[in-house]
Amino acid sequence: MKNKWRLLKILVTVIILGFLLSFSLKRFANKPMDKIEVNLSQSPVYFIDEKDVRQIVQKYNSTHTIAGIDIPNMEKKLNSLPAVDSANVYLGLNGILHVDIKQKIPVFRLHKGEKEFYVDAKQREFPTSSNYSYPCMLVVGNVEQSEYKALSELINKIDSDPFSKKYFIGITKNANNYNLLTSDGNFKVEIGDLENIDFKLKGFKSFVEKFLVYQDPQKYAKISVKFDNQIVTTLNPYLKENDSLLQTSKKEFEKANNIKIIKNNTTQQNTNTKEPEKKITKNKTTEKKENKNKKNQIVR
Repeated sequence: MKNKWRLLKILVTVIILGFLLSFSLKRFANKPMDKIEVNLSQSPVYFIDEKDVRQIVQKYNSTHTIAGIDIPNMEKKLNSLPAVDSANVYLGLNGILHVDIKQKIPVFRLHKGEKEFYVDAKQREFPTSSNYSYPCMLVVGNVEQSEYKALSELINKIDSDPFSKKYFIGITKNANNYNLLTSDGNFKVEIGDLENIDFKLKGFKSFVEKFLVYQDPQKYAKISVKFDNQIVTTLNPYLKENDSLLQTSKKEFEKANNIKIIKNNTTQQNTNTKEPEKKITKNKTTEKKENKNKKNQIVR
């Protein structure tokens, strides 16, 4: 008997609360929708602004009342915007409509053929904006979508290392070969594929600190770290090489790294002759001397 009375009390309470809630919502729903709070601070990017969001809100609230808000479709529309990572729309108990927007953060900007777009950490492509440009690594070339993840990892390694971040300002891809563009000098750093990136970046850093520091960076056209245990440098044919500096830096680099330098020099016969190259390698050879009309070749 007691249980029946208890259930009856609960049922009556629920009915009364339901009636009051329905009455309150009916009065609340007829209030004008004039308070909207837009939060775009969740991401440090500004591809869309508050004005854009408010225009969408007004489109999905034609009656300008709380009852006329179409929150599901409004939220769906906001999430469909190319630069939006996620959107959350909800109505507070005080009658304020809250719109929280999280925008996509680019990892790099890709210039591929005639197209140019951003790629974020989830390998999602989205268009550039005429109103806002995010400062990130520029990549040029025919990069496949399957390479986005490895390329993003490379860029994250560059951004997290003060030395690399200072040196590298862009990336190009020719065929299957990647090159890093540098801010110091006119040369590029050839890394080949996107494998063993830590080893390649470490090799270039060692080359700079122990060898290039004694040189004029403009004397090189290319520095390649794509091969295992060796660095191949291509000289700039338009800049005269300073042999005395080369000898000084050679000794310092060999002493610090137990790696010897092979410098291959050739005389240009015509404009079609390939650029002379120098190599840093661990292969042993013998040292030879040439006549005075030719440059010294250091081998081991």
